[in-house]
Amino acid sequence: MKPYIVIVHKDEHSAYGLSFPDAPGCFSAADEIDDIFAMASEALALWAEGMREDGLPIPEPRDFEVLRADPKWAESFADAELVIAVEAPWAPRREAAE
Repeated sequence: MKPYIVIVHKDEHSAYGLSFPDAPGCFSAADEIDDIFAMASEALALWAEGMREDGLPIPEPRDFEVLRADPKWAESFADAELVIAVEAPWAPRREAAE
């Protein structure tokens, strides 16, 4: 499964805000940059749980280039502090090559 793209914003004197273009209604924040990945994974897991409870389908994540070309998200990408990719917590883990 492709990872979910997370757009990270940071205003002066605020936490890092996390937006998930392919997970409508999913968002999070982290006070420290070191917590961004953990908070993003937790937010995705809780969002997916809510989607399942409501009987709604979980949208597949789009490729980064497709997302970046989406006019709806152009300004968010332009103003981003960081853009990260987070594997869906429910996705099977890839085994390391031996």
